Amino acid sequence: MPYGGNDWLALTQEATLEPELPICDPHHHFWDFRSERVPYQRYLLHELIADVGAGHNVRSTVFIEARAMYRPDGPEELRPVGEVEFVQGLAAASASGQYGPCRAAAGIVGRADLKLGDRVERVLEALRAASPNRFRGIRHTVTWDPHPEIESREKEGVLATAEYQAGARVLARMGLSLDTGLCFPQLPELAAFAKAVPDLTIILNHLGGLTRVGPYANRDDEVLDAWRRGIAGLAPCPNVNLKLGGIGMPRLGFDWHTRAKPIGSEELATSMAPLMSYCIEQLGPDRCMFESNFPVDKVSFSHHVLFNAFKRFSRGYPAAERTALFHDTAARAYRISAG
Repeated sequence: MPYGGNDWLALTQEATLEPELPICDPHHHFWDFRSERVPYQRYLLHELIADVGAGHNVRSTVFIEARAMYRPDGPEELRPVGEVEFVQGLAAASASGQYGPCRAAAGIVGRADLKLGDRVERVLEALRAASPNRFRGIRHTVTWDPHPEIESREKEGVLATAEYQAGARVLARMGLSLDTGLCFPQLPELAAFAKAVPDLTIILNHLGGLTRVGPYANRDDEVLDAWRRGIAGLAPCPNVNLKLGGIGMPRLGFDWHTRAKPIGSEELATSMAPLMSYCIEQLGPDRCMFESNFPVDKVSFSHHVLFNAFKRFSRGYPAAERTALFHDTAARAYRISAG
C-alpha cells in the first residue's frame, strides 16, 4: 500500500490553476512524533512551506492542535500550553519572512478541556499568554460513537452537559472560538449546543464527521441521508462555520491512498463535488472554508493537487463567494489580518 510519501505524491504533477487567488488555509498541524507510527512523523515549518509553496497563493495558515509537544509535567490541564508555546516559535520564524511570503500559523488553535467548566478560564489565560498575538481559540473534539471501531474521544452526550456548556460560555466571554470534530450522527447534538451558546463562534471540522468505513461502510443511502439532515440542521445556527476538507482521510471511504499513482485534481474535484456543494448550499459560502487538513490528508494527495481541485470545483461560483471559500470566511472566523 503506497499510503503517502513525497516520492509517491510526486508521481502526479500539475500546473497551478489561478495562481493569484488568495488563500488562507485554516487547518493544518505541526508535530514531531518520535515513537508513534504515523505516515508523516515529522511535520514542521520546512515541511509545511514545501507543501504550501508549490504555486498557490497561500497567504496565511491556521494551526490546529494535534496533541503534540505537551509539557511533560505540571498540572494535567495545563500541559497543552506547551504545544502553543512550540507553535508560537514556528509562527515567529515564518513571520520573519525568511521562509517566503506565507505567514504560517497566523492563527493558533490550542487545546483545553471544556469539561472543566468555569475552571477552564485559567487554562485559556495560560494559552493566551503563550501566544498573545496569535492564539484564537481551542479545539475540543467530542467524537463519540457506540461502535468500537470508531475512536471515541469523549463520553456520550458531552455537548449537552452543564460543565461543557459552562466551559463554552467562558470561551465565548473571552472572545475565543471553538473548533470541534465529531461523528456525523452527533450533528443534531451540535445544533442544539450551538443554540444553547449562541455567542460562541463554532468551527466544525472535516465535513461534519462523515464516515463511510467500518460500521458505516456500504450503507451510503442511509449514511448520506443522515449526514445531509445533520448538516441542514446547522443552517439555522449562524454561529456555526464548516470546514470543507478532511476528504483525504481513509474514513471517508474513497481509498485514494491505496492507488499506485495519486489522484489528480480533475477527478478529485468531481468526487468531492456532491459533498462540498451540499454544505455550501446549506450554510452558504460565508460560513464555509476550504481546508487542507495537512499532513493528515497528505496520505491521499498533495496540497497542490487539493487546491487545484478546490479551484476546479468552485469555478461556477461568483467571484465574491469563491473569495469567501478560499480566504475571507477563514480570515474572519480566526481574526487573521495577515494577507
